[in-house]
Amino acid sequence: MPADLVLLHGFTNTGGSWEPVRRALGGRYRALAPDLPGHGQFAARRPASFAACDAYVRALADERCVLCGYSMGGRVALHAALGLGRRLARLVLIGASAGLADPVERAARRADDERLAARIETLGIEAFAREWGAQPLLAGLPRGIAEQAEADRLGNTAAGLAAALRGLGTGVMPPLWERLGELTVPVDVLAGERDEKFVATGARMVAGLPAAALHVVPGAGHAVHLEAPDAVAAILARPARGG
Repeated sequence: MPADLVLLHGFTNTGGSWEPVRRALGGRYRALAPDLPGHGQFAARRPASFAACDAYVRALADERCVLCGYSMGGRVALHAALGLGRRLARLVLIGASAGLADPVERAARRADDERLAARIETLGIEAFAREWGAQPLLAGLPRGIAEQAEADRLGNTAAGLAAALRGLGTGVMPPLWERLGELTVPVDVLAGERDEKFVATGARMVAGLPAAALHVVPGAGHAVHLEAPDAVAAILARPARGG
């Protein structure tokens, strides 16, 4: 049965991280929240690449759907959206970007991602999960939500996350800023109020998209779908403008 919604998780998450949003939607929609390559049940799936994810999303979106992605999943969703054509009714991006346009900056990020991938392999999943959850980008998660997020991370493997970082990291992502004008479907861009970097990035993306709106979620940080699932569900439940 085709999905109304396809939900793509972020780096170190699994499809299970969307459960708060699915509960907030109240079963009104058929939603698929798959594990992306290198994560969860697909920890061993290779290649973990944008091309592989494009094919994966095309297989899930066999009829018109709303595609939504968070962070890494938002970058994957944006990349895939450009090839979905009429199967895409609307795109929702949470804490996402269109990549790094500067080749020097992109090369530096690719080197950083490689160092982090090697560190993940050295640390192992438990130590890395604790370290990743403690970074400022994810600071401020309420205690219960933070514990759920860490449990979700522990559903991954060190080898899988390292492969995902090497194949789906910002450093290897082709920059899509010049292609934003190709997306004529409605696009909703979400960022948490406390996530100043992605509020600014979201505003820049909206400026380049033909039919887009920026939603700054009060009180939230980077992980908006965990911190404010009702707000995300409300955006997802909106009818596609012009759909």
